[in-house]
Amino acid sequence: MNQTVSGIDFAPALPWWLLAALAAVAVIATGFAVWRGARGAWWRAAAFAAVLLALGNPRLREETRETRPDIAVVLVDESDSTRVAGREARIAAARTAVTQRMSRLPDLETRIVAVPEAGTQGTLLWGALERALAEIPRARLAGILALTDGQAHDAPTDPAPGAPFHLLLAGRPGEIDRRIRIIEAPGFGIVGRSVEVRLVVEDLGVARADGAARLTIRRDGQAPRVESVPVGREHRVTVPIERGGPTVLELSAEVREGEVSDVNNRAVVTINGVRDRLRVLLVSGEPHAGERTWRRLLKADPNVDLVHFTILRPPEKDDLTPLNELALIAFPVRELFQVKLRDFDLVVFDRFANRGLLPPAYLRNIADYVRQGGALLMSVGPEYSGPTSLFPTPLGQVLPARPVGGGQAVAEGAFRAQVTEAGARHPVTEGLPQANQDAAPPSWGQWYRWLRAEPRAGTTVMSAPGAAPLLVLDRVGEGRVALLLSDQIWLWSRGHDGGGPQAELLRRAAHWLMREPELEEEDLSARIEGGTLSVVRRSVEPGPPPEITVTAPDGSITRHVLRPGTGGRATQDMAAGLPGVWQVSDGRRTAFAAAAAANPPEIADLRADEARLRPAVTAGGGAVRWMGAWVEPLIPDIRRVALGRDAAGPGWIGLRRNQDHTVTGVSATPLLPPWAALPLVLGLLLVGWRREGR
Repeated sequence: MNQTVSGIDFAPALPWWLLAALAAVAVIATGFAVWRGARGAWWRAAAFAAVLLALGNPRLREETRETRPDIAVVLVDESDSTRVAGREARIAAARTAVTQRMSRLPDLETRIVAVPEAGTQGTLLWGALERALAEIPRARLAGILALTDGQAHDAPTDPAPGAPFHLLLAGRPGEIDRRIRIIEAPGFGIVGRSVEVRLVVEDLGVARADGAARLTIRRDGQAPRVESVPVGREHRVTVPIERGGPTVLELSAEVREGEVSDVNNRAVVTINGVRDRLRVLLVSGEPHAGERTWRRLLKADPNVDLVHFTILRPPEKDDLTPLNELALIAFPVRELFQVKLRDFDLVVFDRFANRGLLPPAYLRNIADYVRQGGALLMSVGPEYSGPTSLFPTPLGQVLPARPVGGGQAVAEGAFRAQVTEAGARHPVTEGLPQANQDAAPPSWGQWYRWLRAEPRAGTTVMSAPGAAPLLVLDRVGEGRVALLLSDQIWLWSRGHDGGGPQAELLRRAAHWLMREPELEEEDLSARIEGGTLSVVRRSVEPGPPPEITVTAPDGSITRHVLRPGTGGRATQDMAAGLPGVWQVSDGRRTAFAAAAAANPPEIADLRADEARLRPAVTAGGGAVRWMGAWVEPLIPDIRRVALGRDAAGPGWIGLRRNQDHTVTGVSATPLLPPWAALPLVLGLLLVGWRREGR
């Protein structure tokens, strides 16, 4: 809008200090004349005044101005905390009302600034305001209105908004909120032991927190247990770690009457179960070239405690040497295979022959150890066939392959081990370097001996010539067995014929036997990252994967089809926005994934509160007003106020009127031009002279 403003200014012909000196001389001269009683003194004073006025050059100045509208910033909080207790609807209604009222105010422009959800950083309201103010001239800023619940986790302690800052709160004064606050939760625990989670159930907004609350604890989807915990005091929850991998713990406090929301009444903790130092028993039946391969492999793992025995002197080699001259340690059969057998996580028999060192009762103990959850790995050579074989013993009941009789068990000749079709899907052999892939032969080194055997159970993951089983893996009861039907894997470690992935294959086999979660061949896992639920199903069984059922924390159930992948895997990703425990099932297995709150600072305290933004309101001279169904009207009246005036009062809030403008034209007309000043001065002097001459 254009407007014209008129005024009088001066453009002196002489500096102001010189005009001031001339004025002083004129005053002195006039004063002396008046003191002497000169008859033309006042006419002389008028002449002096005319001269000074002419030298000051007064002008009539006219400006044509284009006024620029002021700008009001409206911050609209869209973070997660505004979605509880009906706040989102009240903020939306207040935004509409504010926009309508401001549109009726002249010379005012409204800018809506949305404050989005900021992930794990809380509500970054002040950052959104600063970005908006960077594009607004401060001379045009009329004021700031924040439509929020008071959650502003980046508000400065000494703000300088530069204009009236008004806070319109969505909520109810004096709200209360119950929450679970995790004080300490371990990230991992030792399998077979228990860990403690320290927490406190708090009631915010109450003068005195007392009494007790029921705490529901659910672990990995099992039946919940309920404990009574004191409100406001630390409580410890004991969690047993029964298996490797993640253990998901869901905690839920009962809802308090009148609280804002129960969103923060729940907490989810994930504890990763890890095994303590693994105890491995390695028994070598005789010294041979591959014995050191096993020892180096197991000793290289700092998490493994290895007990290794080598049978140097079999019973049939009795040369009548006195015992006091033998530098040998007696094989502690009873201690190892009866007293302390179950202390070992893995038992490895390397070319161990049945020569009577282990009576049938001890071999039966080993078989029972496997059935009850133990792990057995056997690397066999020619001793596995014939009268020294362990297969006819009680241990043979848990072995997955029977040696071929008739003296045909031992086969010799150069060959390269092949990964079978099932092995390409099994985690022990899937993706092994240099393995056969896509009909291409393997590129690792050759072996020269294997044992012919008939598979009777388990999965053959590697084969010898003629599709004969070479590495067979089997589950027996609660335990696992691996049978390697060759004693020449050590050739790979020596680099013979290019070598091979000996260390990786044996490491995988050993960790599969000890039930490492990452090496489960029949497994369903789920994890949540960045609000996305990722499901991975792994199976050695061919065919399309089954449909999965996903149960959200709120109880809603959805079904999804997995996408087939490589290595026996099938995957699916889906949105997981709700915090809590998500359950995934394929009909046979069930997996759980914990989704923590997307923005923990945001839900830590759900009460609407002015405390964080009160310094900005005070610094800007604004006001705090509550909006909602409990306070009428929804928003106060909005007025324009002049600079320096109060910006708030009973029932109203004010936006500053800055009157910022741009000058588009200027004209100046002299009020006493020289052609008029000269006759005026001469006329006054003439009148004064004639007055004095009488």
